[in-house]
Amino acid sequence: MSVRVTLVAAARSSAPLAERFDDDRPLDQAGWHEVQLVAHSLVPLAAAELRYCSPTARSRATGEALGYAPLVQPALRDCDMGRWRGCTFADVAAREPAAVDAWLADPRSAPHGGEPLLAFISRIGGWLDTRPADDIGAIVAVAEPAVIRAALVYALHAPAPSFWNVDVRPLSTITLMGTPGRWSLRLDARA
Repeated sequence: MSVRVTLVAAARSSAPLAERFDDDRPLDQAGWHEVQLVAHSLVPLAAAELRYCSPTARSRATGEALGYAPLVQPALRDCDMGRWRGCTFADVAAREPAAVDAWLADPRSAPHGGEPLLAFISRIGGWLDTRPADDIGAIVAVAEPAVIRAALVYALHAPAPSFWNVDVRPLSTITLMGTPGRWSLRLDARA
């Protein structure tokens, strides 16, 4: 028996250039506005038998605003960025350029003292592989864009560096269908 998991990217909590590693800020005004604009196409996902979200404030708020009443899943937390937590990419690149280069080049490295990219992808894949399939028609989960990127890399058995080539926009969705270790990507049109 297979399971269908639809992942919804959380609405934004800051302007793209102000985004910070492992950020836990709530939705900003633009994020709330975006939710209102697309709610009509995402609200039907609330019919899923199981509704989850990552523990961030913006994921929880997005799920609540869409009427999902999601259950927080600690396993869906963003990548642990260690001492880079709360910093922008530009700040870290200016302060530690060699460390940033190592982090981007080697998915096993964690120069920030947090979680290596490979471990992050494996953690998200482990969450996917433990979703119940028996008598469950659909699952929806609101998560950070990095979580969705990791899920895609895991599900498609793509090389870890392909993580950097996936762009997940706020409030975009993807659907994965399958069983543990055997996932397929399904693209749906939203009206």
